[in-house]
Amino acid sequence: MCGISGFFLPKPPGESSLPGFRRILEDMNRAQKRRGPDDEGIWLSQSFGLAQVRLEIVDLMTGHQPFLKECNGRVWAIIYNGELYNTSELRRQLQDLGHSFETASDTEVILLSYLEFGPEFVQKLNGIFAFAIADPVRNEILLYRDRLGVKPLFYWYHDETLVFASELKSLFVWPGIKPVLDLEGLNEVFSLGPAKTRGKGVFQGIREVLPGHFLICSPGSLRSQPYWQLESRPHEDSYEATVEKTAFLVEDSIRRQMVSDVPICTFLSGGVDSSLVSSVCARELKKKNRQLTTFSFDFAGNGDNFKANSFQPSQDRPYAEKMVQYLDSDHHFLECSTKEQFLLLKDSVLAHDLPAMADVDSSMLYFCSQVKPFCKVALTGECADEIFGGYPWFHSRKCFQADTFPWTMDLKARQVLLSDDFLEELHMEEYVRDAYEASISQVPALQGEAPEEARRREISYLNLTWFMQTLLNRMDRTSMYSGLEARVPFADHRIVEYLWNVPWEMKARDGVVKNLLRQAGRGFLPDEILFRKKSPYPKTYDKEYETLLARRLREILEDSSSPCLRFFDREKVLRFLSSPSDYGKPWYGQLMAAPQMMAYAIQVDFWLRTYQPEIQI
Repeated sequence: MCGISGFFLPKPPGESSLPGFRRILEDMNRAQKRRGPDDEGIWLSQSFGLAQVRLEIVDLMTGHQPFLKECNGRVWAIIYNGELYNTSELRRQLQDLGHSFETASDTEVILLSYLEFGPEFVQKLNGIFAFAIADPVRNEILLYRDRLGVKPLFYWYHDETLVFASELKSLFVWPGIKPVLDLEGLNEVFSLGPAKTRGKGVFQGIREVLPGHFLICSPGSLRSQPYWQLESRPHEDSYEATVEKTAFLVEDSIRRQMVSDVPICTFLSGGVDSSLVSSVCARELKKKNRQLTTFSFDFAGNGDNFKANSFQPSQDRPYAEKMVQYLDSDHHFLECSTKEQFLLLKDSVLAHDLPAMADVDSSMLYFCSQVKPFCKVALTGECADEIFGGYPWFHSRKCFQADTFPWTMDLKARQVLLSDDFLEELHMEEYVRDAYEASISQVPALQGEAPEEARRREISYLNLTWFMQTLLNRMDRTSMYSGLEARVPFADHRIVEYLWNVPWEMKARDGVVKNLLRQAGRGFLPDEILFRKKSPYPKTYDKEYETLLARRLREILEDSSSPCLRFFDREKVLRFLSSPSDYGKPWYGQLMAAPQMMAYAIQVDFWLRTYQPEIQI
């Protein structure tokens, strides 16, 4: 994994300008160095500037970037962030067509595939990626992003100049790009956050390359082109065939994503998703007489403080211990202290350049920092719930009837800290309604589908394009902040495509949530794990954490320099702080109850102080 950045200018600058542009590229690399601490490179030519910081995972000796390919006196260049999981197949295909290779890297495979097959070659790729290709013949630069948006890629386009980067902070290095927040950006933060609308960069004028799209920039032209989208069609496989194909796709994806020239590990919670990933990995490594390294996460004091509720029915540790014994893995139990998760709320903002998922994010940031000294690559169980229907809103009647996002059906919790004047400017309900309706209008419908199944398809689409995107962002930013590559085997586009059309009666056969995945996992897990009731990512139940949050929020209220005072209502906040906390009622998804909402408000304050955006409302 890496961080990439660069620019395209419509008119080549003069020779005297090149040192200045080189310094800009160096500064852009420096801004996102945490994504690639092992190596870095820069390339300048005519209208193109490319920069990359590298985390060495594959082809450690010859994988330096930018990678250049000269042909007939012209030089093509690529910078790439990601991993390709079908490199060997593409390499053989290209060799059969007469190509030879200078390196063992997937970067070279991608560039030669572009040269051989043209811009639509991206349809051949199986992987997670964001990359830029400078084409001197067409005099254009192309930006590509993977189908599900696992890897980030932001851009700014003004007066025919295109500037792009993996992280927002790298864009702000460019002269003329300033952090500006208008009503749209404020709504993204206060009305939708920590989710955000696909393609939007929150700050004014900044966009994100859409998942499953590539961007083509040439003098006087910028266009976005889709290369992948979901297609709805009748599912014709029998139940038995569906289980068999699902099992193959899941196992094949996990095995493919084990490719690495450095040791790998897995995150192991004891739930069915991470346990299945770990089991496949452990079996593959045992064939090579190697032991899998696994990690599980919890919060200090939860053994004494934990309280079961409808969202978190059980603790993970007992199940993780059973899996460690079953796998015979080299396991590490990691705990995040109350103080650490509180202090890292700031680092979480720096990792995202935006307010994030509060302690759910800051604690993952901590855990990733602890995993990195052991391994550079981790496989996770992320995304299975979105794809296989594990969340309550897939089967809740209330969610079926709600004409809004099922993870934030009540906006009152979001309004409880904000001033009435600011709420009147935001038009929060209208903004959320428009975002929801725009998403629903994009759902690929299946003619003749029963109303309930059609609604479930809508919820699935919202999950894939909104909720899963938030979790993928979290996984990328928190891992890459420590130079750790976190992979998500369940987000293989082949799995998503196939499961998209599998009916609910197969996904949740006999009323068992995610039963299709459980049946596909038979033989890999003991039944006690295979049929464990879902328990989401853990959170702290230590009251001291809430005390720290409340104290900091009061300090913000008393600080006349706080930029949040423009948006918060002092009396509302004090009233909220004096109310009893609710650990069971979520504010966002399944995890954001009162303490998480306080943490998010603290993140917003730190974000505004740090980035100092100009507010235009």
